[in-house]
Amino acid sequence: MTRQARIIPDALAEIARARVAVIGDVMIDDYISGDVSRISPEAPVPVVRGTSQRQVPGGAANVAANIVAMGATARLVGVVGGDDGAERLMALLAGHSGQCENGLVTEAGRRTTRKARILAQRQQMLRLDTEDTHPMTAATRAALLEAGRAAIAWADVVVLSDYGKGVLDDATLPGLIEAARIAGKVLIVDPKRADLRGYAGASILTPNRAELALATGLPLETEADIAAAAAKARAAFGGALLVTRSEKGMSYFDDEVGAVHVPTVAREVFDVSGAGDTVVAALACALAAGAGRIDAVRIANHAAGIVVAKSGTATLTQKELIEALSASEAPPGEPQAPGALADWETARRLRAAWRERGFTVGLANGCFDIVHPGHTTLIREAAARCDRLIMALNADASVRRLKGEGRPVQSETARAAVIGAMRGVDLVVLFDQDTPLELIQALEPDVLVKGSDYTIDRVVGADLVTARGGRVVLVDLVAGQSTTAILARSH
Repeated sequence: MTRQARIIPDALAEIARARVAVIGDVMIDDYISGDVSRISPEAPVPVVRGTSQRQVPGGAANVAANIVAMGATARLVGVVGGDDGAERLMALLAGHSGQCENGLVTEAGRRTTRKARILAQRQQMLRLDTEDTHPMTAATRAALLEAGRAAIAWADVVVLSDYGKGVLDDATLPGLIEAARIAGKVLIVDPKRADLRGYAGASILTPNRAELALATGLPLETEADIAAAAAKARAAFGGALLVTRSEKGMSYFDDEVGAVHVPTVAREVFDVSGAGDTVVAALACALAAGAGRIDAVRIANHAAGIVVAKSGTATLTQKELIEALSASEAPPGEPQAPGALADWETARRLRAAWRERGFTVGLANGCFDIVHPGHTTLIREAAARCDRLIMALNADASVRRLKGEGRPVQSETARAAVIGAMRGVDLVVLFDQDTPLELIQALEPDVLVKGSDYTIDRVVGADLVTARGGRVVLVDLVAGQSTTAILARSH
């Protein structure tokens, strides 16, 4: 079973209880499809012969639709016009299986936002937007803030979906962010503003690559560029950042884990319309269901991989997400039980298969003789920084040479069984040498993890990993925890 498959049952087992408030710009997405076989005699434009038409919720409404499709409950707050578009949007939301509570505010004389796309031979020919982006009336703004605060108090996680249509303006955005802060709620913002200071107080921002470039004025060609732009963006608003990078996957930045890069899992990209909505919805659902932030990012990444293979603005179901992360995704020959003990040849083969699938592979090493909280912290942090974690353990002979007679206390088989049973460990490998250098050369990990009692220049294999574009992570140790100290206290 893959790491992602293990994450999902734990996180989504509680998703039916998850409540997510979505506040922002709601709209209808129209898709008119047809064929083109001639040019109009009236003007030099193609004539599209319509063959089908469909409508789906868009913008913040699409975020809410994705949330209910994944099995959680959403409360949607936004502004609609006093027109048939508002009735149509509510009907579309009601057509989704699942519960979407209505917090929509109606403003007479305003038009409900609609985006009509005309497609021919599966290519978009034209988009027609019908919208009003003028400031809301004072009465509308007051009603929106009241509905927003009520939704925030009700929710486990809050999403602000900003499409720049006027709902999250300078008069409403600070009040909503402050309400989430006072309530102690995780606040995710899908941003549209170029000045990210307007989102100060948000927990997580989710810009795409173009939005981040616009907000920072920096190039975004390399991971170093992304990191520099992320630092500038985070300084502007003060929270964590999840950057969606299209074919390059996602990059997540916060103070606790630093940077985590997640490669794309999309096998086919058909249409990226609404993919950002799905990312935000999946992230919010996972966090509301109790997943950690890195696991939630990985879930959102898989959700995006599913939805971009669909046509137009689309949702995905919990069943699709679970199937995408199921054991059937494992490469041929991958151990059925995570954490299995493997020989070097098996480990090399699996590492190659994981590379082929775009997985980030991490490696941590040590004796792990008597497992203590320092070890569990190291493993948890190592697993958070990769898709596949290999634990390399000194074999018995190697431990004796390093630690002296009487060590190890537990045999290599026993140590491998204990370490392999820990959450996040995908494979255990033994090495007889005094250092893991030869194993690192053989497996070529993307991430090398050691405790913070080391410096990078003292980490065996660090130069090999960084020369290949990988990174070395030093994890803070748990004070007073070491096998040697434990044994000394026992005598």
